[in-house]
Amino acid sequence: MGIFTPPVNMYINGIAHYLPSRVLGNEHFARTCGITSDWIEERTGIIERRMCSENENTNTMAVQAVQRLNQQFEELPPYDLIIGATYSPYDTVFTLAHAVQHHLLIPNIPTLSLSTACSSLLNAFEVAEGYFATGKASRALIIGSEHNTAYFDDTDKVSGPLWGDGAVAFSVSKDSISDCDLSVRYLKTGGAATQGKANSAVFLRPWEGGIGMPNGRDVFINACSFMQNESLELFKKLHLSVHDIDYFIPHQANLRISKHVASELGLPEHKLVLNTHKYGNTGCCGFGIGFSETMPVIRKGNRMLVVVFGGGYSFGAMLVQA
Repeated sequence: MGIFTPPVNMYINGIAHYLPSRVLGNEHFARTCGITSDWIEERTGIIERRMCSENENTNTMAVQAVQRLNQQFEELPPYDLIIGATYSPYDTVFTLAHAVQHHLLIPNIPTLSLSTACSSLLNAFEVAEGYFATGKASRALIIGSEHNTAYFDDTDKVSGPLWGDGAVAFSVSKDSISDCDLSVRYLKTGGAATQGKANSAVFLRPWEGGIGMPNGRDVFINACSFMQNESLELFKKLHLSVHDIDYFIPHQANLRISKHVASELGLPEHKLVLNTHKYGNTGCCGFGIGFSETMPVIRKGNRMLVVVFGGGYSFGAMLVQA
């Protein structure tokens, strides 16, 4: 398990997300692999998902999310760090972070993209934390973007119906810049590649069948275990209980996983933020999109618990307070 150290000062100044307009319903998979919408919904909770159009990709969605984020500010924030997160890149050289830097015309600042499967976005926060701690940056733009349908096999009835596309962007600062800022009070990530079938349960091999999940049961078992345990550890470290949590925002992979973890923790379902049913598994962006959608109802003093688990395996937890 990873070692927890209290985070340096880190604040979320704004969040925005982007979803392609094209909606792909479960009936598509009835045609491609002979399964019913009820069959998909029963196992995953997914009813429909978003899919990029022909002129969209990981980079274009990232730029769209950033444009929506920056509309929240009167002028362009003084970003001195750009971090992209994805496991489904459009270009492995001119990455989504570089595409955003090019769009914003901000020269000569640290610009990088990273991948730790569905934990990538939470790891991006931890990278920003490191830059803040060393004094190399003070205002970060963190973007997650996943183009899963570029790699999926819609004839694969096991995992084909799972995937959706989307992007999310966060403005994050070392010091608070507004009374509306959200404070990051806890942040921890880790790798779990020694567990279960981590080396084969989920894969994305562009030249070997794209994206797949041949060992979904192993993913389910480990996701439920890690997400519950990381939540309990967070409570212990911060001297909180489940009753102190106002919103539970898990990785949006499977409604059964999210609801199982919430139930095991004793969290009432009305505190559970869910979007898998309408967007599918949007990879590392899932919790970010859920967070963005929840922002209008968050009130001062609210606590948001974020917990993720991804292929590989990887995991993480974050506590944010308004």
